[in-house]
Amino acid sequence: MLDTLDAVAVRRWCASGLVALKRHQGEIDQLNVYPVPDGDTGTNLVLTLTSAQQALSMDLDTLPDSGSTAHGHALRLMAQGALLGARGNSGVILSQILRGFADAVVAVPAVRGQALAVALRAAAAAAYTAVGRPVEGTLLTVVAAAATGAEQAASDDLPVVAQGAARAAADALARTPEQLPALAHAGVVDAGGRGLCVLLDALVEVLTGESAIPPAPAPRTARPAVAVARETGSEEYAYEVQYLLDAPADAVAVLRGTLAALGDSLVVVGDGREPDGTWTVHVHVNDVGAAVEAGIAAGRPYRISVTRFADQPEPPGGPTEDGRAAVVVATGAGIAELFAAEGATVVPGNPSTGELLAAVRGTGASRVVVLPNDANTVGVASAAAREAHRHGVKVSVVPTRSPVQALAALAVRDGTRRFEDDVIAMAEAAGACRYAEVCHASREALTVAGPCRPGDVLALVEGEVHLIGDDLTDTCAAVVDRMLGGGGELVTLLAGVDAPAGLTDAVRAHVARRWPFVEVHAYPGGQPFYPLLVGVE
Repeated sequence: MLDTLDAVAVRRWCASGLVALKRHQGEIDQLNVYPVPDGDTGTNLVLTLTSAQQALSMDLDTLPDSGSTAHGHALRLMAQGALLGARGNSGVILSQILRGFADAVVAVPAVRGQALAVALRAAAAAAYTAVGRPVEGTLLTVVAAAATGAEQAASDDLPVVAQGAARAAADALARTPEQLPALAHAGVVDAGGRGLCVLLDALVEVLTGESAIPPAPAPRTARPAVAVARETGSEEYAYEVQYLLDAPADAVAVLRGTLAALGDSLVVVGDGREPDGTWTVHVHVNDVGAAVEAGIAAGRPYRISVTRFADQPEPPGGPTEDGRAAVVVATGAGIAELFAAEGATVVPGNPSTGELLAAVRGTGASRVVVLPNDANTVGVASAAAREAHRHGVKVSVVPTRSPVQALAALAVRDGTRRFEDDVIAMAEAAGACRYAEVCHASREALTVAGPCRPGDVLALVEGEVHLIGDDLTDTCAAVVDRMLGGGGELVTLLAGVDAPAGLTDAVRAHVARRWPFVEVHAYPGGQPFYPLLVGVE
């Protein structure tokens, strides 16, 4: 029995909680039976707490901040890691539960029963504050019940209060179908609330040394999932957008209003380093580009992820036998929106092996094709594919070097073919798409097309400089001419974030005059550094 929650106990709680969540991951994922699911809650919670555990592991030798206790420092590390790695609505809310908990006890000399009750109440308040329109019968209800149970224990005995919180949370979880009709119709309890109960049981186990035996969740019925509305948010919105944001608090206040007008299921939470700090943004929208652009207007968004709900698989206990998915790396809001519209899971540019692996496993599919869209990411994608095989997921990497190649590959994807044949068809389509990039030279250099100076316009075809010019529009038109000289029926143009107005229109008009039988598709790509990306098929 432990009578205080010290730094060592915090680390053990995080580690034990992660093990328990992994053990119950499939069960919690299966509670998401909505036809337009907000990801897989079990998987999202595991990924979120994994990030918290990594933050703790990398900071073993760091001394507490001034005014902070050792246990408070550990809890804040845990909360910060969860915030930076938060996935999905439940992951974001969990990060705020941990933040509220940590803030309440950071300066408390010893965390005993009464301090735990205060911390849980602060955690509940932080969770409710994080959600734009709180809904009862969810994770929010369960954390509030845990706080009430801790308070009603009316004790300073830490294990007694923790057990009271865990029991109250389990009771509240069992009642969630009475509060949320969608849960009652599906015959399940709330998935996020179930995850929190697992974490509270892990805390009890750490404090008492005895394994908790929680009551079984309400059984599923045979009701068809297609008749059920999603747990949070309206079915009116087709995409989940999530990103981290470095921005001042006043800009975030404006961002909240902008995103609230674009969609629902809005959660914007910070790390407490206000007025400036890091924020996690989560929203359901139809206009992905506008949601990301709102983040750019507020500060610096990164780790942008976009998920189209219609393409989420039915939540399985593990990878489905015939389930397929595509994971695509994208830099630029417009490009991400194009890939999401094709049913792909989008990962921000320059991902780590872990981020790609998480995206692959997060699809819930047993067969996944990865499109890296950059020569430097091909090796990372291959490493993620090898790791995924260890988890029973077959991954094939189509080594695309440009987003236009990925668009060509996704256009021929056919789920009725054998997976291997489909990958071959996608690889052939990508290989048949020649690509070019137009940018400005940043320094003097000697290229295969001759010397260039800073500010010159460079047109690269298949990664090699082919043209050097001084006018952006003329150079773009010239490189399209050069590519079409080798044949082609379709030209794809992706305008960069810094592309001047009318660039793609001018190139389109040029092609119409010079190559009247060639079809042109132009889109706002939003990619940095390259005002225009070109694909010719």
